[in-house]
This record gives sequence, C-alpha cells and structure tokens, in this order.
Amino acid sequence: MARLAVNVDHVATLRQARRAKYPDPVAAAILAELGGANGIVVHLREDRRHIQDRDLELLRQIVKTHLNLEMANTEEMLAIATRIKPDRVTLVPERREELTTEGGLNVADQEMKIQDAISVLHRAGIEVSLFIDPVAHQIQAASRVGADVVELHTGIFAEAKTIEERRRQFEILKNAAKLARELALNVHAGHGVDYENVLWLREIQEIEEFSIGHAIVARAVLVGMEQAVRDMVKLLNP
Repeated sequence: MARLAVNVDHVATLRQARRAKYPDPVAAAILAELGGANGIVVHLREDRRHIQDRDLELLRQIVKTHLNLEMANTEEMLAIATRIKPDRVTLVPERREELTTEGGLNVADQEMKIQDAISVLHRAGIEVSLFIDPVAHQIQAASRVGADVVELHTGIFAEAKTIEERRRQFEILKNAAKLARELALNVHAGHGVDYENVLWLREIQEIEEFSIGHAIVARAVLVGMEQAVRDMVKLLNP
C-alpha cells in the first residue's frame, strides 16, 4: 500500500504572492491529513520564497502523521532541522534562480559533505532522505553515505512528450527503484506526479511513498484540499 505525502509549499506561494496571512499552509496541512495524507512535506528555502520559519514551527506542533522537511545542505538549515526535529529531512539541491527543484542531488560528487550532514541529523534522531536522479551511481552513493531513504526524481518521466519516451523513463525509474531496494534503501518518489501519470508510477511496487504537491494544490483550488487528497489516495490504492 503506497503512502501519500502532501507538499503544501504552493499554498504558501499563493499567500506570499500578496504578502497576506492566507491561505495558510498550516491549515492546508490539517485538511490534507483529514483527507487521508500519510505525511506533510515542506521545503524551507534559503530565500524563504514560500514556506516561512513560522510555518515550519507550527507544522511541527500540529502534524499528526509525518513531517518531512526538504532543505539544502547548509549550516543554517542543519541548525534549524536539529532544533525543530522533523520526522524526516530530505536533502535537495537548491538554486535561487530556479522556479522549483530542477533535478536530483549530486551525491556522488560530495559524499563526505553529505555524509557529515547525515551524521548530524541522525544524532538528532531524524531520518534522512536524499532526492536523487534515478541513476545507478547516485543510488549507490546514497547507500554509501548512510541515507535511510532515496526519493527518486520523477520529473523527466512526468515531462515526457511521447508515449515512447514515457515508457523509457518508466523503465529507468523501475530499475532504479529495484536497485535501491537491493541496497536496503527505502524508496520514495516525487516531482511532477499528477492524477494521470501516477497510474503508471503506482505499478512500481518498490515505491513506498509519493511526495505530491503542485497537482494536489491545483486541484484543491477547485474542489478543496480534503477532496483533492482523497482523490489521490484512491488512485494510489485502488
């Protein structure tokens, strides 16, 4: 049975567009849990473009399922994480110029730095996930540095323009998920997952959890957060 973690960043994006007090991503998280979400995801960016420190602090108090903090591997973020103590930290690459995370973390080229961060987080009792591209050398590097979870980047699959390319990317993800499990890593997936392409991804049995944000928040604008989450839960576990 696949789990659903709902990313509420884009609720905060809408709020920050007007520097208003609403809509509140904390309220959205409560509604997502009521709709059946197994976890809540937020990305606290260095430029604070959407989620704010206040949001993270309140979410740690009210989330009843599982709180996953996406963040860059910086001293500031490590200090925040070890103070707030989310259930999981997902280390992601971050560039100020990007609209959203553009690709996976290059673990293979910075193993020592990432291993040090994982050690800090583990000492604080926090599970660690690495958001990586579905390629063998990055999965192997994630295993070497002591990650608990890999979240496979599904963006290329999601953006495929032809059915042939989608099938090819699906096989890449399927093989990556299998390798990660063979290396005793828990397997999650996210980026660009929506109500249509999730019908493909749910067939990869090794994927235990999907992190989905934009598609759910976009649907919630029309049908409400609880219903949008319920709809996705039904698709994940028909």
